[in-house]
Amino acid sequence: MWLMSTAGFYSVVEHRRDPGRLIVRARTESDIEALREWISGVEPYSDGGADYHWRAVVTRAEWVAAVAQMIVEIDYPNFKTAVAQRQGSERAGLYGEVWRILYGLQEDAEG
Repeated sequence: MWLMSTAGFYSVVEHRRDPGRLIVRARTESDIEALREWISGVEPYSDGGADYHWRAVVTRAEWVAAVAQMIVEIDYPNFKTAVAQRQGSERAGLYGEVWRILYGLQEDAEG
């Protein structure tokens, strides 16, 4: 699962050795640290040899609760504008590039 939020970008996968847990992965330390707002006691760590350097192991219940709270806290009419206000225009520009690429799916489908 990929999740882009106003707090960060996350890639979430099942833990290989513990299917009851998930690994939340991020590209930046600040994104993984932002999880502390929703998951108390989360212990981020760095794995410089991995494709996503910043990680945290959480339970499925913790992740569900965190995402639910992120949804409750949506307070903006435009996602990219909110990202720019909270994380800066550079991050918003990156998210905009992803938006443009994925827009191609819609154009292809409408062909």
